[in-house]
Amino acid sequence: MRHGKYPFIIGFLAAPVALYAIFVVAPVIQAFQLSFTQWRGFAAPKWIGVDNYRTMFEDDKFWKALQHHAILLICLPLITIAISLFFAFLLNVGGRSRAGVMTGIWGSKFYRVVFFLPQVLAVAIIAVLFQTVYRPNETGLIDGVLMKLGLDPIFFLVDPNIALWSILGVLVWQAVGFYVVLFSAGMSSIPTDIYEAAAIDGATKFTLFFRITLPLLWNTLQVAWVYLGIAAFDCFALVNVLSIGNDGGPDGATTVLAVEIYRNMQTSKYGYASALGVALFFLTITFAALTLRVSRRENVEYS
Repeated sequence: MRHGKYPFIIGFLAAPVALYAIFVVAPVIQAFQLSFTQWRGFAAPKWIGVDNYRTMFEDDKFWKALQHHAILLICLPLITIAISLFFAFLLNVGGRSRAGVMTGIWGSKFYRVVFFLPQVLAVAIIAVLFQTVYRPNETGLIDGVLMKLGLDPIFFLVDPNIALWSILGVLVWQAVGFYVVLFSAGMSSIPTDIYEAAAIDGATKFTLFFRITLPLLWNTLQVAWVYLGIAAFDCFALVNVLSIGNDGGPDGATTVLAVEIYRNMQTSKYGYASALGVALFFLTITFAALTLRVSRRENVEYS
C-alpha cells in the first residue's frame, strides 16, 4: 500500500507538470536562447553572443526604465500598504467598543465591497477610465473642472514631471482594495481578546495598531510587499495605455522595461527584446528573494 501511492502521485502530477514545462519553462528557456541572437522573426537566428546585453547597458532608455522601476518599487508598496492598513484597521477594530468587544466602524461590510470593486475591472478598462479622468481639456474629469473654475489645467499625462506619478496614483487606486481585504482577513484571525485586554489596560488606537496589529500581521505584510514589488515590474498595460505615444512618453517619462520590450518587438528586434526580458526576469526574482530575506523574522505566535 505504501509503495502503491507513488505511481498514483506521479500519474496525478504528470499532466500538470508537462503543461507547465511546455507553456512556461520552455518559453523562458527559448527567451534566454534568443537573447544571445539577432533575429527579426524570419530566417534562422544569428548568434551574436553578449552583444544584445552590451547594447542594453549602453541604452539610455534601459537606464531610464530602471529609474522608473526604482521609483515604483519604493512608492507603490509603501503607499498602498499604508493606505490599505489604515482602512483595514478601521474596518476591523477602528470602531467603538461594544460590551467590551472591539468592532469595526459602522458599515464596514459595505466598505469592504466598495474598496474591492476596482479588482473586478479589467486593467484595460481602468486605463481607459483614467484616460478620461486625466484628459487635458474640457472633457477631462479633473482638468475640465479646473478650467471651468478659471484655473490652469494640470496636464497629468502630458507633463513629463508628473506623468509617472499620475500613473502611480492609478496603480495605488487599483491595488488598495485587494490589500484592504487581505489585511482584513489577517486581522480577523487575530483573537479579539488581545485587543480587548490591551484596551482595558488603556491602550490607544495608535498603540493597538503598532504594538499588536503590525507584529501579528508581519507575514501578510511580507507577502504584500513582494506582490506589490512584482506589480511595479509588471505594469505594462496601464503604462502603455496611459502614456503619450508608444514609447512611454512624453519623452520617455513613463517608460518601463515591459514597454521597451514591446517597442523593440514592434520593430522586429526580437533578440534585443529577449535580452530585456531576461533582465526583467532576474530583476523580479532578485527583488522577491531579497525582500523575503531582509524582512524575515521570527513568527509571533498567539493562542
